[in-house]
Amino acid sequence: MISSMTGFASGKGHFGAHSWSWELRAVNGKGQDIRIRVPDWITGLETHLRSAMSEATKRGNITIGLRLSREEAGAGLSLNTSQLEAVLAAMAEVEQQAMDQGLSLAPSTSSQILGLRGIMEQSAIEDDPAPLLAALKSDFSPVLASFTEMRAAEGAQLKALIGSQLDDIERLTNAAAEAANARREESSAAFRASLARVAEAVDVDQTRIAQELAILAVKADITEELDRLHAHVAAARDLVAKGGPVGRKLDFLAQEFNREANTLCSKAQMSALTSIGLDLKSVIDQMREQIQNVE
Repeated sequence: MISSMTGFASGKGHFGAHSWSWELRAVNGKGQDIRIRVPDWITGLETHLRSAMSEATKRGNITIGLRLSREEAGAGLSLNTSQLEAVLAAMAEVEQQAMDQGLSLAPSTSSQILGLRGIMEQSAIEDDPAPLLAALKSDFSPVLASFTEMRAAEGAQLKALIGSQLDDIERLTNAAAEAANARREESSAAFRASLARVAEAVDVDQTRIAQELAILAVKADITEELDRLHAHVAAARDLVAKGGPVGRKLDFLAQEFNREANTLCSKAQMSALTSIGLDLKSVIDQMREQIQNVE
């Protein structure tokens, strides 16, 4: 199978008080460029992600993002008993003095006391990153699997499309061969007629004329171009069938396809063959656009 370089996957998970979300994105690239955005305090996570992605992919500009948060509500709070005792003692003294002076104070509620500064404290929670790291590693695996499945699915579509375009190139190459045979007969008749007119007008060295006609015939011959086009079609089909990271090789072949099509057009010398050459160039350009997506 061949894979596309474009892909996307996301996922969510949680462990204890932590929750997170993954996001993987990839677009076309000449090589493999992996960019990772994760909290740097989780030692070893970035290394693991880079290694896993390097094994799963060979080309593409890939971004891995992790958003990590921790739920703090109701956690990490502790009662400062010494401060509470001091507050209660102070309240008792205030109430006693108020009673001595004949004043009546409204009773204080527990919520009011807890709301006083220093009664409840946010205790420092020391995170052990090891269990969290293990959970993140485990949770990343299905996200990566989804990512590679999407690239493989797009790769299957590219394989079918490129295969269809190779069929078109082969069909046009065969049509070019038929047109070249028809042109050969027409060219031969035209050469003979021209030679007869020249021979009637002036005394011409027949050997020299034969040499010039041979040179013109060689220059107009497209047999080699057609043979190379057939060879390139076979090579491209082998690469697509082989699968794996063959995008660069296919791109090189697309350049060679285009080179032969250009040469064919320059040697055409007849409208039918020129039209076939232009159709070839159009299909080759379309195929090359698709090949840019192949890993």
